[in-house]
Amino acid sequence: MRSVKSFIAAGAVTLLSQAAFAADMAIAPPPYAAPVVEDFGGWYLRGDIGFSNQRVDRLNNARDITLTSSLQTNNFNTAGIFGLGVGYKVNNWFRADVTGEYRGNSQFHGTDRITYPGGVGIDTYNGTKNEWVVLANAYVDLGTWWCITPFIGAGVGGARVAINGFTDAGIANNGGGALPSLAYADNVSKWNLAWAVHAGLAYKVTPNFTVELAYRYLDMGDGLTGDLRTFDGSGVNTINPMTFKNITSHDLKLGVRWDLTSPHVYAPPLVTKG
Repeated sequence: MRSVKSFIAAGAVTLLSQAAFAADMAIAPPPYAAPVVEDFGGWYLRGDIGFSNQRVDRLNNARDITLTSSLQTNNFNTAGIFGLGVGYKVNNWFRADVTGEYRGNSQFHGTDRITYPGGVGIDTYNGTKNEWVVLANAYVDLGTWWCITPFIGAGVGGARVAINGFTDAGIANNGGGALPSLAYADNVSKWNLAWAVHAGLAYKVTPNFTVELAYRYLDMGDGLTGDLRTFDGSGVNTINPMTFKNITSHDLKLGVRWDLTSPHVYAPPLVTKG
């Protein structure tokens, strides 16, 4: 009888041991997974270079109310763009920065055919223009594919437009022969409200270094010359500056961004992101 009880006890112990082993197998620890490197906010520095493709709607003069202007053509040469800025990346889709830039001298050439009481005339304009531009910008990053991030943005700020070395060479025909004239204006700089829209592609070379290729439309307001006068000094007391109405530019820029706060950790290239 005792041997039967011993046999039953031994069997019970064996069953309990097997159940405990099965329970241990079911609660096995999960396999190790490498930590994911997340994008997060932080400060960055930026630098940009590029070139401009500028336009002006018209040239107006305060004394031209008696004149009829037609066939006016105005052209700027391409000029260089050099900028620096500081910004903050809020999260993986929104960032903002403040930028300052110098836009180099652009040669200006223009012509104008005018009609006035008693005759007609042709004016030829020449000068140079440059700007300092300060903008506060905000951008939306539209997702990342293979380290490439398209983005859009907008900015607002101020532009200091400088018109230098402006001359107006004219030929007036009053019916009795052509009468040449030449006038010049003092250099003038003025600050205007400026605004911009941006679009481009950013490529993350390393976690802390990004390269951008971007297009920007920039509106810088009006430019202004000093009073026009002839070289003999006549016209000094007349108020007749030339106004460059609505100066805009289509800019192409190459920029770089240095992230000051991202960890220096290797991460595999992103294929897609949020």
